[in-house]
Amino acid sequence: MKITTWNVNGIRAAVNKGFVDWAKTYDKDILCLQEIKAFPEQIPEEALKLDDHIVHINSAKRPGYSGVASYFKKEPLEIRYGLGVEKFDEEGRVIRSKHDNFFLYNIYFPNGQRGQDRVDFKLDFYDFLLDECNELHKKGEKIIITGDFNTAHTPIDLANPKENEKTSGFLPEEREMISKYLRSGFKDAYRELYPDKIEYTWWTYRFGARRRNIGWRLDYYLVSDSLMNEVNDVVILGDVEGSDHCPVTLIIGE
Repeated sequence: MKITTWNVNGIRAAVNKGFVDWAKTYDKDILCLQEIKAFPEQIPEEALKLDDHIVHINSAKRPGYSGVASYFKKEPLEIRYGLGVEKFDEEGRVIRSKHDNFFLYNIYFPNGQRGQDRVDFKLDFYDFLLDECNELHKKGEKIIITGDFNTAHTPIDLANPKENEKTSGFLPEEREMISKYLRSGFKDAYRELYPDKIEYTWWTYRFGARRRNIGWRLDYYLVSDSLMNEVNDVVILGDVEGSDHCPVTLIIGE
């Protein structure tokens, strides 16, 4: 199975940059998009029908903001939008789908760069989600969390760690949240497979950062410990443009 995640930074803009052609030709079973910035009726028709994949959309209440979409080759056993908490759910950040062997979370984690209140909101979001995942793990369920985590976990995950120690996305308390997940039954699938590899998934549009490969790894697959032995690869598609993020694919199972 191939699961691909991509923060498209506005699905309408991505369509204008070739998203549909890429998505129709790229082999995938599930496609998870973040930051779609659109209500369902605003999404171009061609972006709603990708090789007859079934699409589920969770938009933010605020126009042109946040939002996630999940495309499935096979209809999931169950779909849930949000976390059941209004302050999180009004921002359209989560689609949870249930499959034969795991729960899949498609998530656009909050960005904390607008001030301390948003950092606190982001940390609360991480904590609430982890509590839910802990309950699922207690029941013996397996979980994959993917999307834009808006956090680089360790210095190897961004080009300029020293310069960003006080920048949201690399604050100690944000990084500790990723560590907390890894102590709670999850593996960072990419880093498990490639402990020393330097690749990024996001580059600012400024300063020619992508051309110079001055980036951050913000897009992850956190996989239950019990599921990690089924992971075959995690591929960062750094040559795919159309957003300030690039797609990342998890290859799992047969």
